[in-house]
Amino acid sequence: MIVMTLALALDSQGCSAPTRPPTPPSGGQTVTLDYATFATNVEPILVEHGCDATGDCHGGGIRGTLELSPPGAKDVRFDFDQVSQQVWPATPASSPILTQPLAINAGGTPHPVKVFASTSDSEYVSILAWIQAAGTP
Repeated sequence: MIVMTLALALDSQGCSAPTRPPTPPSGGQTVTLDYATFATNVEPILVEHGCDATGDCHGGGIRGTLELSPPGAKDVRFDFDQVSQQVWPATPASSPILTQPLAINAGGTPHPVKVFASTSDSEYVSILAWIQAAGTP
């Protein structure tokens, strides 16, 4: 009986109810990428260049951080969510969704396929405009 009373006393003092997580820092800019613009302007660029889950490309796993839906089962919402993680709103032109397919001599980063020869490529400009629009109210 004494052991049970002691156990109950310790149990009531040990763990307490979980606390609420801390409030996130504030003062930053709220960024909301536009899904409709992605679906009409960005997704077609990805599809045209075969940026999807075929073969080794963008199928997830250890190959890279950008996973996209396969061509036979396009899921634009999934692709939007994945591409949104490749966007750096504070420095839009530095976003991996732009730098990886950009030619190295134009400021790109390593990636096996170079879709954009320069930053003046119309498709590059279209994706950049989509990202930049997120920073405006």
